[in-house]
Amino acid sequence: MINFELPFIPERGTKPRTKGVTMMMDKGLSLKETEHFIEGSGHLTDLVKFGFGTSAVTPQLTEKIKLYKEAGVRPYLGGTLFEAFYARNCFDDYQRLLDKLDLDLVEVSDGSIIIPHKEKCKIIKKLSKNRTVLSEVGSKDSGIIISPFKWVSWMKAELNAGSWMVIAEGREAGNVGVFRPNGSAHTLLINHIMARVDPDKILWEAPQKNQQVWFIKLFGANVNLGNIGPHDMIPLECLRLGLRGDTFFEFLPDDYADRLKHVNDDDSLEFAEG
Repeated sequence: MINFELPFIPERGTKPRTKGVTMMMDKGLSLKETEHFIEGSGHLTDLVKFGFGTSAVTPQLTEKIKLYKEAGVRPYLGGTLFEAFYARNCFDDYQRLLDKLDLDLVEVSDGSIIIPHKEKCKIIKKLSKNRTVLSEVGSKDSGIIISPFKWVSWMKAELNAGSWMVIAEGREAGNVGVFRPNGSAHTLLINHIMARVDPDKILWEAPQKNQQVWFIKLFGANVNLGNIGPHDMIPLECLRLGLRGDTFFEFLPDDYADRLKHVNDDDSLEFAEG
């Protein structure tokens, strides 16, 4: 949705989208805040993740889920909550919880605990029979280094097991997984992944603006991005459309961009004096 026409604005698909997906991370919005979020940004939001274990202590959870669904947004529980159930041998209880909350989207991750990868793929296969599965690859521990080969092989195996998309771990701070501790992208790792896995099947966690800009410049307006803060949804959409300085020239034709980027110093002075 855009309120007025402008040429050279990249096309964005309408919901439900299969690419250009945006996932907002809800870390405990109140019911009123959820209503306000939907009013302002629901049209831009494809998925909402109840971050880590927040759904266990968030008031009026079922009411929030209902609000999101009515707005055409698909909510799901964070992968860390799945891991909390799995670590306690409560996987069946977790499935019953999904049924109780009527959630058709589920995340399977192993960012905090070790799950043998064959076992993880079995879980994905089982859940994907009745639900849409997002599976996350990468560790939340910055001390655990995963080779690019394993990133690719695990992503491919999880997609083959039934995942709709694989999430590339970045955490809510954007300083692990596909990012370095300072928040910059692991370019060699990402290039290795994108050469071997369909980018439309990857949802990149990118909570920081500079990370969002980096992925948009690499993949274009319709890259899948996640862990976006509730107040960053409209700013992110402006980045996607080239309506912020960081991506302003990404979607303009080269002759426009070249003409506008290179202003003669004398012209600038004349304009200022005139």
